[in-house]
Amino acid sequence: MSVTQPDRDTVLGAIELAIRAPSIHNTQPWRWEVGDRTVHLYADWDRQVHATDPDGRDLVVSCGAALHHLRVALRASGWQTTVHRIPNPAYPAHLASIEPHRYAPTDDDVLLAGSIMRRRSDRRPLSSWPVPPSHIDRLVATAAKSGALLVPIADDVTRTKLLAAIGEAAVRQENDPDYAMEIAAWSGRGPFATDGVLAASAPAEHSTPSAIAMRTFPGGTLPPYVSDDGAEEATVLLALATAGDDTVSRLRAGEAASAALLAATELGLASCPLSQVLEVADTRQAIATDVLEDAAMPQLLLRVGWAPTTAGKLPSTPRRPLTEVVAELGSHER
Repeated sequence: MSVTQPDRDTVLGAIELAIRAPSIHNTQPWRWEVGDRTVHLYADWDRQVHATDPDGRDLVVSCGAALHHLRVALRASGWQTTVHRIPNPAYPAHLASIEPHRYAPTDDDVLLAGSIMRRRSDRRPLSSWPVPPSHIDRLVATAAKSGALLVPIADDVTRTKLLAAIGEAAVRQENDPDYAMEIAAWSGRGPFATDGVLAASAPAEHSTPSAIAMRTFPGGTLPPYVSDDGAEEATVLLALATAGDDTVSRLRAGEAASAALLAATELGLASCPLSQVLEVADTRQAIATDVLEDAAMPQLLLRVGWAPTTAGKLPSTPRRPLTEVVAELGSHER
């Protein structure tokens, strides 16, 4: 390893962790280029899911999560990073260039990187155990460090409005034939798939539903479980928002989502990003108005809580091999 630059194996190892980031329908809509002194992140617009994500917001948020994962992985390996977001405005698919610098990692850095492989999107109902306020405060502070606002939905009136918007968005999308075909195409994947949502990661059709309307992935086989006590879920909903709604704002929202989800994993919480309600223009605006009082733009919702003790371990979701997502700098046509 060079004194001033990480070697290629270190960079590829970090990218291998970066692509563990959550993405819309596990489409993994990113590609990377590796140079002598920099790593570059690009949006892969060929993997946009148009019926679900017509304006590409989910795609950019997904790439932001991968960017943060990369930074966490490099930091644990001894490399701090300087990030230039949208370094070439004439080429907006070039989302970020990353410059590594030597750094002495702490134990916390190593532990945070270790949480990347443990994080799962848990779509099952959660337990009735309350999440300590200190845990929520940590998630909020973590997101703030990445440049986004994370707002817990605490009062009953606002939560009721939010749940109504979530349900409305689900109905609207499920009645769209194009969406139905698209979600079916990305769902029910077998264990050897390299993208899409595993059948084993999605609740089966007749399993116990969550109190919150979750996106339905056809072909799910995740078995139901018996609740610990039959009591109501103590799920915490948090709205992730940014001051603007441009590409940089969406990228930072993804970075903040990654930071909060990894922090939740460190705390032992089950978590799942929710984007469906923000994919419908009317319900997204309703959240901006009713939840955020038009002070910020919602980019994602996070659902966190404790998994019941009866909940089995979720499988690791598939990822495309590095050979499909990594290239030498300058090898892709602009």
